[in-house]
Amino acid sequence: MYLALLVIFLQCSELYTQERVFTFNTIEIKVQPSVKVKNGASMSIVCHADISKSTNFQLKHNFTIFKDGKLVFMTVSDKEDARYEISMARSSDTGEYECTVEAGGKTKSSNSLHVWVTGMTKPILTAEKEEVLEGEVVKLRCELPEEVPPLYFFFRKIKMNSTPKDKHVFEPHRNFSVVEFSVEEGDNILQFDCFGRRTVKLEFEDSVYSNKTLVTVREPFIKPTLNAKPSSNITEGDRIQFECSTVVAQMRDIEIILQKDKTILNSVRDEKLLKYSAVATLEDSGEYLCKVEQRRASKTTKLNVVVSELFPKPILAASVSKLDENKELTLSCSISGFRKANFSILRKNSNGDTWLRNSRNLTMRVNVNDTGSYICKAEVKGIVKESKPVRINVYAPVSKPTLSVVSGLPEVVLGKPLRLICHSVMGTPPIKFTFYKGNEVKKIVINDTYATFLDENIRLNDKRGYKCDARNNHSSGMKTSNILNITVIVPIRNASLGSIPYGEVEDGSETVFLCSVKEGSWPIRFRIFRKTDHEVLLFEKSENADRVMWRKEAMNRQDTGTYYCMASNRANVDVKSHPITISVILAAWQKGVIAAFVLIPIAGAVTVTLWWFLCKKKKAKGPSMEMSGSALATNLTSEKLTRQHNDGDYYSGSGYIEDTENHMKSTDESKGPDLESAEVEYTEVEVSTLDPHRAPVQKGTETVYSEIRKS
Repeated sequence: MYLALLVIFLQCSELYTQERVFTFNTIEIKVQPSVKVKNGASMSIVCHADISKSTNFQLKHNFTIFKDGKLVFMTVSDKEDARYEISMARSSDTGEYECTVEAGGKTKSSNSLHVWVTGMTKPILTAEKEEVLEGEVVKLRCELPEEVPPLYFFFRKIKMNSTPKDKHVFEPHRNFSVVEFSVEEGDNILQFDCFGRRTVKLEFEDSVYSNKTLVTVREPFIKPTLNAKPSSNITEGDRIQFECSTVVAQMRDIEIILQKDKTILNSVRDEKLLKYSAVATLEDSGEYLCKVEQRRASKTTKLNVVVSELFPKPILAASVSKLDENKELTLSCSISGFRKANFSILRKNSNGDTWLRNSRNLTMRVNVNDTGSYICKAEVKGIVKESKPVRINVYAPVSKPTLSVVSGLPEVVLGKPLRLICHSVMGTPPIKFTFYKGNEVKKIVINDTYATFLDENIRLNDKRGYKCDARNNHSSGMKTSNILNITVIVPIRNASLGSIPYGEVEDGSETVFLCSVKEGSWPIRFRIFRKTDHEVLLFEKSENADRVMWRKEAMNRQDTGTYYCMASNRANVDVKSHPITISVILAAWQKGVIAAFVLIPIAGAVTVTLWWFLCKKKKAKGPSMEMSGSALATNLTSEKLTRQHNDGDYYSGSGYIEDTENHMKSTDESKGPDLESAEVEYTEVEVSTLDPHRAPVQKGTETVYSEIRKS
């Protein structure tokens, strides 16, 4: 029964669950009346959920609205719409809006929607003071109370009949900004305003200008007055006096300064009047400025002064500007249209002017040390004027120049440049030097005491000599050097080394080495080396020839090695030959001595051995040969007779035995020492009785011993 109730309950629950199925189709967000709303107008953010259901059942919806990721509105409703009302929109309501709906454990969000509230609130501008002194500052505060940073603030300083001055400040974290404007000379009544700016979707939006703030400026002192006495138009030599004064409310920290061309002439502190006087000169003409300063405040007054010329600058004239030493020079000083003056003639030096004479004219006999610049001065009523300098050059004649090679010796290596120097010991510069090769001008140089010339075209057979001449502005004219002849050094080329005999040399014999070069200027330094583990100098000699011969009388085994020669001359280039190899071998008589020492012991040993062998052989042959002689002869005779029966020939038995014995003996002797080591075996042979018709009858048996060598 309980089981049946449980089954019914589960089926009913499943049926109930199947009836409450839903799904989100879309979530939409929109703005009314539009996505762009004016500042101060009302607007509504509407979130709508589009849901599909299996049946018509009630569903609770949790609506959440976000602005720029921050929660701004949340509500729960069984309706599919939710509304966020903003009665008065501000620029701070501008941003990205998004709606999220949660129901029955499911959540879905809308796309983001940008809402722009156009127009910014009017900024509020306040000034810290409404009345300030010149030199002080005005502190201003501009605020946008309903705006959200980041913001830009723009301030303006407005002055009558002047272009406004602007300042702007970026405020990333606050909705107000503070700036300071300095109050300058001439500022009387000032007005200030400001406006704000923000960025929306990469676009700028500006607010309207703020209220205008009025600031009154008071002067701490009046503009100074500047006077020149007796007048601003005077003649040089007269005394001029400047007076600068002002009226000040407070004397503390007051300062008066007199300037000309940014040069301070005089100054006073905590006083109302400044005085300055001087004797006027032409250089005193110009604009003078009187400046009064107190803390930050400053006022100026300008005055133009004209100083008339009392007399023009004097003119110095010379009888001649270039002259020889020991000649006379006359200097004359004059003033155009003016004669009543005190004249003096001076010579200018780096450490000061040297006085020569208080006179209009000066005549003197000059020397080289009188070369320099001269001036004259004229004085009238305490005014001293100086003429332009006149340059005087006094010349000493040049001495005969000397021409030489920079390196020292009058020679040059073929293929290398030749550098010559022409020097004149005496003579006032500048000196003009001319270089010649033969009669051809090669180079002209203007210098003080010497000049150089580089000749890069050196030829072997060029016989032309060199010379130079020198001249300056002296009337004596040109001086010429002696002719310089140059020796051309030909460098060494292709050194070679040979020897006689070549390659192998007998010990104790003489060897001749020949070192030669293909070309090169004499003398030539020849050196012959032997190269072992280090280089050994064997021979050295300088010759006025292109070859040298060196005899080494007795060569030995230590002279075996590699030889080469080296040649050099005044070109200072060592030329090395190809190496040759010399091997020292034994002489013929040395070989004979060695052969004798080796062969004599060997021959003696062979002789002794042969003698010992023959002696041993004779001792072994004595008895045995006597016993076996007859038997062997009989046997051989029988064999011979048998062979005669077969062949039909007849030979004497005794003769055959003798030949056989001689043959065996010679054979044995020819075996030499091998027989000494052979073993002897004795064999018994039975000999039958010969036919009486053929040979003598022998009775009985005889034993024949023959030597059989075991191999």
